[in-house]
Amino acid sequence: MVGGGAREHTLVWKLAQSPKVKEVYAAPGNAGTAQIARNLDTDPSNIEGLAKVARGKGIELVVIGPEALLAEGIVDRFQSIGIPTFGPTKGATQIESSKAFARGLMQKYGIPCPRSVSFSEYSQAKEYVKQQTPPIVIKADGLAAGKGVTVAETIPQALEALVNIMELKTLGAAGDRVVIEEYLSGKEMSSFVFTDSKTVVPMVSACDYKRIYDEDKGANSGGMGSYSPPHFYTPELGKAVTETIMKPAIKAMEKEKRLYHGVLYGGLMITNEGPRVLEFNARFGDPETQVILPRLKTDLVDILLAVINGSLDQIDVEWSEDACVGVVMASGGYPGSYKTGFPITGLDSLDKDIMVFHAGTKVGAEPGQVLTSGGRVLSVVATASTLAEAREKVYANIARIHFEGCHYRKDIALIKEGVG
Repeated sequence: MVGGGAREHTLVWKLAQSPKVKEVYAAPGNAGTAQIARNLDTDPSNIEGLAKVARGKGIELVVIGPEALLAEGIVDRFQSIGIPTFGPTKGATQIESSKAFARGLMQKYGIPCPRSVSFSEYSQAKEYVKQQTPPIVIKADGLAAGKGVTVAETIPQALEALVNIMELKTLGAAGDRVVIEEYLSGKEMSSFVFTDSKTVVPMVSACDYKRIYDEDKGANSGGMGSYSPPHFYTPELGKAVTETIMKPAIKAMEKEKRLYHGVLYGGLMITNEGPRVLEFNARFGDPETQVILPRLKTDLVDILLAVINGSLDQIDVEWSEDACVGVVMASGGYPGSYKTGFPITGLDSLDKDIMVFHAGTKVGAEPGQVLTSGGRVLSVVATASTLAEAREKVYANIARIHFEGCHYRKDIALIKEGVG
């Protein structure tokens, strides 16, 4: 398992449950994966170093978590040395790594999405924005760790975003080009499918919370919590998403000679006119993975190997009817600057059915000690027969965990009009 966040901890947790798995290695992992797998002291950005370790340990399946490695071609490299690797190739990952490519694909093949244009010249983007009616959405074209999108309520806000992205290069090369989109209103939803480029198998859906504070206030984060299933989800909506968005996207990638194997993640807006694609991602979502995989009943290893081998049509993927809620505990100051290295207490005082997936954690010097090491630190997760019950279980337990400066949203899965 390549990566070190809560998404990767969740995947390690699920993979380790398979009777087919003898041992799981995490590169680099965290304090959570250290409890159920072997963490590797390997630079996760060094593809050749990872390949050397995988060959040396006789690894028979590699799962890639972070999108940056997919965009750099880690799957292509591992495939070239004969190691089965779960994830799309570099060419297929462009559906996430270039928003301009993704928008062009959707427009070419009639996949429902907002109206948008892209610019590589700041002056042209600036003049276009001045002619628009806000709100308006400004997106950096490249990968920006979930921080490349600005929903500007005014033209000055939109122009400031353009300056930051294109002139000041606050997001680096990700801002060499921008995509400017119309603003859509509705309910946001995350939709996921497994695909071997021919067969498309939907996962259960989820909703995530990107803003740092309650009632969707404050800056965008990497995600402060999630729940599954969405309270507005219906089988009819699920079928519409699969038939009008996910299957056409996989077919479009095939026509573009970019065969897509892996997880396709659609960030959707459910409008009065139907579902629309805000963005595509080429991997499992975070924090959605933490509330989706606990609902998976089928052996994950069987699914991943079928995706790699092109035999997904032979797998019956089953899901629990339970609801699942996850709340992220973050460091003080996140998503801005924050301090790390604080001890985490209370992890041994939780109810037995509570799951805690580690993100920004590391093993401390003292026996059993866990320290903070990132912005998003933990995902606290519970399942139950209803969303309300799962939510109650999470918040009853999260109050027992503490580290200096910790904060979390109090309204995850609190369903009321305009929130959730």
